[in-house]
Amino acid sequence: MHNPMLYRRLGRSGLQVSLFSLGSWVTFHNQVDASGVREMMAAARDAGINFFDNAEVYANGESERLMGEALAQLKWHRLDYVVSSKFFWGLDAGTAEKPRINGRNTLNRKYLLQAVDGSLKRMGLDFIDLIFCHRPDPHTPIEETVWALHNVIEQGKALYWGTSEWSADEIRAAYEVAERHHLHKPVMEQPQYHLFHRKRVEQEYARLYDDIGLGLTTWSPLASGLLTGKYRQGIPAGSRGAMQNVSFLRDGLLDARKNAAVGELEAIAQQLDCSVAQLALAWVAHNPRVSSVILGASKLSQLQENLGALSVLPKLTPEVLAQMDAISAPLAV
Repeated sequence: MHNPMLYRRLGRSGLQVSLFSLGSWVTFHNQVDASGVREMMAAARDAGINFFDNAEVYANGESERLMGEALAQLKWHRLDYVVSSKFFWGLDAGTAEKPRINGRNTLNRKYLLQAVDGSLKRMGLDFIDLIFCHRPDPHTPIEETVWALHNVIEQGKALYWGTSEWSADEIRAAYEVAERHHLHKPVMEQPQYHLFHRKRVEQEYARLYDDIGLGLTTWSPLASGLLTGKYRQGIPAGSRGAMQNVSFLRDGLLDARKNAAVGELEAIAQQLDCSVAQLALAWVAHNPRVSSVILGASKLSQLQENLGALSVLPKLTPEVLAQMDAISAPLAV
């Protein structure tokens, strides 16, 4: 048995989310079918996970549809789970001859209001708990985006809003617009965060945690699988690195210096009687600024193994953390 699930408040909000959550990027529809999605979500809920992360663009809308189907079949109480979606890239970009210019790469009011309605329909929900601006949009005034998100929340279609992969300056600008006009403020950010990708969370956002109460739901805690150790001898068949649609990850997964560092981390994991993946996940969860660590899993066994990180958390003494730092920090961006 794993240690029991822990819960943290999402930033300064009153909403409590599980320290580990289940994400659907790459996996839902691409690697996991409808019955697999339902089984995985049920197992996650049994383990205490209450936050399920999604996005409009994942599997071109299919990921939301599969999650919605699973929720309809599982019939959980609506207070027992938190669902997110993210908006920016758009689903229907039109054609090369007739591009749908207000339907892609934007956070303008027209796109956002229609996109949220589309997600609600695919998921079969009355509201989405958390909505994220999936990337910043330099071409839309920040006031327009903040007002649109405020209106979505006022209409009861979402409860909280936040950002994903925005700079500290962009987040602060959005917060200040909301503050000035007494609008719903951004509550959370979803950045990449793992042992080799740290500077944004640890340095760039440092002032925002206390200044505006920013919460984090972090993604890629295992660096797309690099931190499992499975890429130390090349790319195994059937792994994420072997998938065509994420071929852009390949060079990073085969980085010789990082794989050598993973070998050194494996030695620490052995001392703590855990896998290197569990060690890396516990390291992310150990940061008190992180509200929830999003897990991606293509198999039930993977999810269960990842949740073993809960038992590793108490073992992360200052000495262990210093050792991990010495190995990973020099390679981190």
